[in-house]
Amino acid sequence: MLNEARILIVDDLPENLLALDALIRQDGLRIHQAHSADEALALLLRHEFALAILDVQMPGMNGFELAELMRGTERTRHIPIVFVSAAGRELNYAFQGYESGAVDFLHKPLDPHAVRSKVHVFVDLYRQRIAIRHQLETIEEARRRQERLVEELQATQAELQRAVRMRDDFMSMVSHEMRTPLNTLFLEAQVRKMHLARGNTKPFEPPQLRAMIERDERYIQSMIRLIDDMLDVTRLQRGTLSIAPKRFDIATLVGRIVEGFTHQAAAADCTVSLKAPASLETELDEFRIEQVVANLLTNAFRYGPGKPVEVLLDEWNGGVRIDVRDYGRGIATEDQQRIFQQFERAVDNKVSAGLGLGLYIVRQIVEAHGGTISVASTLGEGATFSVWLPKAAPAVEPA
Repeated sequence: MLNEARILIVDDLPENLLALDALIRQDGLRIHQAHSADEALALLLRHEFALAILDVQMPGMNGFELAELMRGTERTRHIPIVFVSAAGRELNYAFQGYESGAVDFLHKPLDPHAVRSKVHVFVDLYRQRIAIRHQLETIEEARRRQERLVEELQATQAELQRAVRMRDDFMSMVSHEMRTPLNTLFLEAQVRKMHLARGNTKPFEPPQLRAMIERDERYIQSMIRLIDDMLDVTRLQRGTLSIAPKRFDIATLVGRIVEGFTHQAAAADCTVSLKAPASLETELDEFRIEQVVANLLTNAFRYGPGKPVEVLLDEWNGGVRIDVRDYGRGIATEDQQRIFQQFERAVDNKVSAGLGLGLYIVRQIVEAHGGTISVASTLGEGATFSVWLPKAAPAVEPA
């Protein structure tokens, strides 16, 4: 029972125990009888009691000694103790009982009404104490829940603030990265307009015109890459980036990509070497694999200008391995996992252009194919990005 209270009665005479048990027994009470102090101690260790009624005169350990033990133990020191004695009042047991920590002292023969009233009072006090304890526990649990909620809200607030900062940084980076090629194209257009207004056609002769077109293409491709990166991140966040495998020769694809980066390599004063088999058939998403290799090459030129870049393609561990190695500034150990997150770069934003999305997109594409990507690097000695892909990847439909 939830409101059940236990009463301990201790007396060495069985007839006294039976009489006292019958006197105080009522609904909601459980009476425990002990014939000695030792039996009482065993019960006190197992149960919580609302009241202990102890006979003073017992063989072995008497009631006063048992009370002193109870008062000296944390578990039992708060149990109210009532002493019962048949000895005459002239022995002054009552004074000794109160000194031992008793709350009351009863003389035999017992007054039934007085005994029941006292038991009722102590049981009520016990139940009130239990109710208060439960209320305090409830309040404490509510306080702990409130603290956890505050911590969660603070964490959410910090995350929201971080998201706002990331958004602001992202918008700032996008504005900067888009403004540079747009400003250049605008200035080029103004210069051409001025030449045409003056009738000066010499800058538009075939060699100069070809250089103009190639320059315009580079600026336009730069902006297209930025837009594509932003679209891919949006697709990844929405779970709508799909993988559509088809059969193709990845050796031919990587060779074509490396050849297509000739101008970028020259602009970065880098040489590019490729080591690959003559042919290597795979069933992957060709467009997405091109993104992976192109992003890794772009990074290699950006962070290793004036140094050679090496590309290795080979069969490995039942799949395909692509290594892109540069000899540039390298990446600190503590940054080698961070750089695969959104808007993260291994160097300060002012040092390097870009949105910090390339490696994040690369990792998502590789993992969507069931592959892995890792980096090995030492500061000042360059970095090697290693991609492993299965030869055949499962199709991934948009979520």
